[in-house]
Amino acid sequence: MKSPHFSMFPFLLVVLSSLSGATFAHSHEDFLHCLSLQSSNSASISKVLYTQNNSSYSSILDAYIQNLRYTTPATPKPFVIVTPLQISHIQATIYCSKKHGFQIRIRSGGHDFEGLSYVSEAPFVILDLFNFRAVEVDTKKEVAWVESGATLGELYYRIAKKSKTLAFPAGVCHTVGIGGHFSGGGYGILMRKYGLAADHIIDAHLIDVNGRILDRKSMGEDLFWAIRGGGGNTFGIVLAWKVKLVTVPSVVTVFTVNRNLEQNVTKILHRWQYIAHKLPDDVFTDVTITKVNSSQGKETVQAAFKALFLGGVDKLVPFIRDRFPELGLVKQDCIEMSWVESVLYFGGVPTTNLYILLNRTALARPNFKAKSDYVKEPIPESGFEGLLPKFLEKEANISLMMMVAFGGKMDAIPETELPYPHRAGNLFQASYLVGWSNEENAAPQKYISWIRRLYSYMATYASKSPREAYFNYRDLDIGTNNINGYTSYAQASIWGRKYFKNNFDRLVHVKTMVDPENFFKNEQSVPPLSLKKKGH
Repeated sequence: MKSPHFSMFPFLLVVLSSLSGATFAHSHEDFLHCLSLQSSNSASISKVLYTQNNSSYSSILDAYIQNLRYTTPATPKPFVIVTPLQISHIQATIYCSKKHGFQIRIRSGGHDFEGLSYVSEAPFVILDLFNFRAVEVDTKKEVAWVESGATLGELYYRIAKKSKTLAFPAGVCHTVGIGGHFSGGGYGILMRKYGLAADHIIDAHLIDVNGRILDRKSMGEDLFWAIRGGGGNTFGIVLAWKVKLVTVPSVVTVFTVNRNLEQNVTKILHRWQYIAHKLPDDVFTDVTITKVNSSQGKETVQAAFKALFLGGVDKLVPFIRDRFPELGLVKQDCIEMSWVESVLYFGGVPTTNLYILLNRTALARPNFKAKSDYVKEPIPESGFEGLLPKFLEKEANISLMMMVAFGGKMDAIPETELPYPHRAGNLFQASYLVGWSNEENAAPQKYISWIRRLYSYMATYASKSPREAYFNYRDLDIGTNNINGYTSYAQASIWGRKYFKNNFDRLVHVKTMVDPENFFKNEQSVPPLSLKKKGH
């Protein structure tokens, strides 16, 4: 991918803020003057800069807030949103934010579960990368370059338009931004066959804290390792990623089988745990637990057993009947389709029209809180008997628990290969989500309390020492940094080891080398060791 043209430009910004520690007023003239010094083309200002008095400010801010929990009047707002068109716009934003004490929040798709790509308690600017969304696919070399502001859907669409047998092993929510997804590891329905998205990144272009543009060779293997799963807005700003594509058959098969409390679902769930992680790596399976209305019209709890098979239906059905007869799969449950159509199927998109992959706002935006776990030993039937009724509670009207089977390729990759450590030994990843209406967004505490109770109940069955969590399902309940001031290694380790296990130590080492003053930071970014207590 060719680097965008380098040119410097001025910004207009009106800011008056008090910064960490002492109240330290910065006039808008100071910030404006800094940005103007980087400029040779004042005509580009209106294209990239949105201040709070700009009529488009609110629409630009709200466009990619994917968790409406962070759209209340009390939610902190950025002093300015920068939507860069050139690398120089990003470099100028880094330089002037450092000089005048602003934090940067970097947004590619806006799917951060805790809103950390667009919210900060400290004075901040948003660097929104949605203009950096180019995708270049080379089918002969089976590689692609994709910019961080693109979505998974845009990547999948470009691959599918060129090949029916090439794919990429990332997530099924097509509006998720590439930058955040890749930075946290990124799993999807090809995980058991090929591993994570991050496992297939072979190069990257990054802007570091000093404004230098680095590729894999110039950044070195330690930094290249860290950006593939160690978290965004931590080591620099990744502009683009080079990825190795993977092969898939032209026809795959999917199915969904629903079972509820009246259909012996507890025993089927219990049995699934012993089977799913041992299936051939051509089979991906997950289970989603929700509250539904039964055919008799009363509330019940349903488990939706879904699967993807990299092959035809005639091979899949007898195989599942043999390995998992309790499910009761029949041929009529199955649908043959292309791999890219299976992404839409698992993403819950009721169409096979691939153009929807290019629609960055196609999916509903809920108000929600989420949490995650990894399970290494089967949950006993009694555990499910205690778990499932929780989804009948009044706070659980909009809620789910998802169980994603591991095994396959994930068992074969060492946990130190990348920052993402959750490899061999996991039966499945569990994730929990609760939502609520817009009318209740001002006071969602009863729903947040519900999911915390659910998470507490699962402590008996989840991984321990540490209780592991998935970085891309961000959860500030498990620990945070001090957003203003010094964060110790010990404090950051509380959450850091849950996401990264012992890889956290190497991430701290890399951070100390590349950003010792901790400019790139948020409530759950890896801190440097060398930072002394001086209010940064």
